[in-house]
Amino acid sequence: MSSSSSSSRQSSKQSPIRAAILGYGLAGSVFHAPLIASVEGMEIAAIVTANADRQARAQRDYPAARVLPSADALFADPTAIDLVVVATPNSSHLALGLAAIQAGLPVVVDKPFAPTSDEARQLIEAAATANVPLTVFQNRRWDSDFRTLQALVSAGALGEIIRFESRYERYRPAVNTSAWRERAGEQEAGGLLFDLGAHLIDQALHLLGDPVTIYAESDARRPGAQVDDDTFVALRFANGAVAHLWMSVLVRQPGPRYRVIGARGLYEKYGMDTQEDMLRTGGRPGDEGWAEEPESIWGRLFTDAGEIAVAGVARSLPGSYETFYQLVRDALRAGGPLPVDARDALKTIEVIEAARASATSGQVIRFGAAAGS
Repeated sequence: MSSSSSSSRQSSKQSPIRAAILGYGLAGSVFHAPLIASVEGMEIAAIVTANADRQARAQRDYPAARVLPSADALFADPTAIDLVVVATPNSSHLALGLAAIQAGLPVVVDKPFAPTSDEARQLIEAAATANVPLTVFQNRRWDSDFRTLQALVSAGALGEIIRFESRYERYRPAVNTSAWRERAGEQEAGGLLFDLGAHLIDQALHLLGDPVTIYAESDARRPGAQVDDDTFVALRFANGAVAHLWMSVLVRQPGPRYRVIGARGLYEKYGMDTQEDMLRTGGRPGDEGWAEEPESIWGRLFTDAGEIAVAGVARSLPGSYETFYQLVRDALRAGGPLPVDARDALKTIEVIEAARASATSGQVIRFGAAAGS
């Protein structure tokens, strides 16, 4: 980070952290902007979008922010901002991330981190060389149900995990070719493995560590589909635990969001975290009932009492996407840890690449250190 920009940002550590959001589609407008605006000590200083309708919406939503047509206009004066959020299509993550790093600005990159592991490594190496903070928006680490699961595991309620089953299943039979998720081509990083898989895989690795083998089945089932829309990934870990991950847009009746089998108990949970729907309809952190799940979708915990299986309700902890940006704020102000290590996000991309190779070849792929043994 250049000395001039660093000194200007640190002259008053308690000044609001001025964030610039690149892109004002779903990611920028529904997730990043509302979450940043909700965090004390942060403000939206600029929004970059070339789309006229989105420019008008951004100005209505955040009248104090500068609305700019290009990233070049933003980077022309990097001293006016303290943080860049890359919420643009995947194909631009590398170029915009590098531009922010070269300007000496801390960077948040939306998931998936990059279309390839090589590009993810470029970003990590550039940030390390420039001594610029870099993190990735893996917001579903702060889903209500995943937070609940982590708490149960930490408390020893499940014992050692034997099998971790996790699903994102939806029913969207029509192909929307205007969305990046439906586009073919390596740089687009389309398909469910990059979209929903980036969440499922990140959660599995965050919970269980690095896999040693990967097997996947991945298909484009809908008429006109150019990318995977029905995918299964199996990860095996060194301790014998396995993760079975399903992602599909062809499921009329979803299975359990989680089914986690441990040596001492089983946790089963239906229904999705509520935060995305709340954000889409104008809900914000701090609102009454924010990120709380209704009792109807709380999970169930099954344990043994003698020879009888006893089921109890596992009340869901509230979700907390805003925690991501609270941790970003604290890291920039006081040097605390970033919410997501970019190397974790790189590993998720590497697993996605291995899963695609497995689905193409029909073979189990050895991963990480195991690949060289």
